[in-house]
Amino acid sequence: MALLYVLPALLPYTLFAVLPALHTAYLSLYDWDGVTLPSFTGGANYRRVFSDPQLRAAAWHAGALIAFFSVLPICVGLVSAALVARRSGRRGTAAVRTLLFLPQVIPLVAVGIIWRWMYADDGTLNQALRAVGLGRFADSWLGSFTWSLPAVGLIGTWVVAGLCMVLFLTGTQRIDQEIYEAARMDGAGPVREFWSVTVPLLRPEIAVALSITVIAALSSFDLIYITTGGGPGNSTVVPGILIYRLAFGGGQVGLASALAVVLTAVIAVAVLVINRLAKEAP
Repeated sequence: MALLYVLPALLPYTLFAVLPALHTAYLSLYDWDGVTLPSFTGGANYRRVFSDPQLRAAAWHAGALIAFFSVLPICVGLVSAALVARRSGRRGTAAVRTLLFLPQVIPLVAVGIIWRWMYADDGTLNQALRAVGLGRFADSWLGSFTWSLPAVGLIGTWVVAGLCMVLFLTGTQRIDQEIYEAARMDGAGPVREFWSVTVPLLRPEIAVALSITVIAALSSFDLIYITTGGGPGNSTVVPGILIYRLAFGGGQVGLASALAVVLTAVIAVAVLVINRLAKEAP
């Protein structure tokens, strides 16, 4: 009887998620260009995934994006949630909360286009630098081999920080106010309350935010595709971009499938580790 209730959701999930994933794993064992007959290669595609310098570089770029998609948004979200919670009920608090969350509901394609204009040579950022006398720092941010990856990463920070704030703000509402009162009686100030009360008691929400943002960093595609396309050169190539290039541009469907399987496994292991650490933390 329980399976009958689950079936309406389980059936489409199986058809559109489980079976394609299994088919991808199957294709990863073949050398196939998407047109001609595939030839079985066994684990050759997986060996190439771990030995190809370009594939390793894409993995490093995805790991670097964790700092921008995960670490920074969580830090910003914790601070902003603590500030908004302290101002709860005051005029303007709801508007501030809405503005901070707004980037999360804007389609990433639109976000990428907007920020591409802002990062342009004559865009908002360079105009602002020239207006305050810092024109020597103006640069073609998305066309720079040095700054393109951090520039894209900061877009991710701007997008994800609002989601983290809402998660943490929801968590602060379940914290007993008597704990804060006890901390104040012991002489704790706002900063001490934040580190000794708010952060430890928000551990479940931090684990959820960390899982969501790490997945977003490792599986990033649309934002980078719209802003840089993986360039300049390969300076912003991530596994998602490389999978797209290999499968639809390079005729290497088997290698792209192997990379997709490895990426899925890495994301699953990362989420499991985060959840395990969150449960074992005191």
